Amino acid sequence: MSTETQAGRDVTVARARILDAAFAAFTERGYAATSTLEIATRARVSKRELYALVGNKQEMLVACISARAERLQVPADAPEPHDRETLAQLLTSFGTQILGEITDPSVVAVFRLAIAEAIHAPEVAQALDSIGRETIRGALRRMMARAQASGLVDGRPAELAGQFGALLWGGLMVDLLLGVAERPSSREIAARAREAAATFLQLHPAPTETASRRRRRQ
Repeated sequence: MSTETQAGRDVTVARARILDAAFAAFTERGYAATSTLEIATRARVSKRELYALVGNKQEMLVACISARAERLQVPADAPEPHDRETLAQLLTSFGTQILGEITDPSVVAVFRLAIAEAIHAPEVAQALDSIGRETIRGALRRMMARAQASGLVDGRPAELAGQFGALLWGGLMVDLLLGVAERPSSREIAARAREAAATFLQLHPAPTETASRRRRRQ
C-alpha cells in the first residue's frame, strides 16, 4: 500500500471518529452544551485536526445529519411505476426503508435533540428539516410525479407525498419521541408500509377509474 493511500485511509477513519464523537456528545449533552474541545477529546484528535477534517460545530452537526439522510434516497435502480401494482410495490419498498431508518434509535435521538435545542440552537432543527426531512419529502414528491406522469394517480405530487407520509407513520414518531412505544420490528415495519400503500391507492384510484365512476353516476 502506498503512503498516499494509507494517508487517505487515515483521514477517512479520523473523520468518521470525529463525527461519531460529535453525534454521541450532541445526543448526550445537547448541541449548545457541547464544546469542540470535548468532541476532539472524545475523538482522540487535536482541535486543529478537528477543524481541518470536518469544520466547526455546526458543520459537524450537518455532516452527522447528512450521513443519515443519504440512506433515505430512492434506490437508483427503482422500477418506473408504469402500473398500479408496480406503484404499490414501490411505495411499500420505500415506505419500509423510510420507517426502518426513521425509527432507528440514533435518528430518534436527532429529533429529540432538535426539539430540546429549538430555542437555544434553532440551527439543529433547521438542519434536520432541510437535510433529513426534505430528503424524504423530495423523494416522495418525485415518486408521485412519476406516478402522475404515468397516469396512475391524480393530484399535486407534494400533496400526494404528504398524504402517503401521514398514512405511513401516523402517530408513531410522536410515540417514539415520548418513549411510550418501542421501535417496531422489521415485520411490523413491512406490514405498516404495505397497509399505508394499499390505503393510499384506495384513496387515490387511477384517473380512468375515477372518470368511469363519474360517468356511471351521471
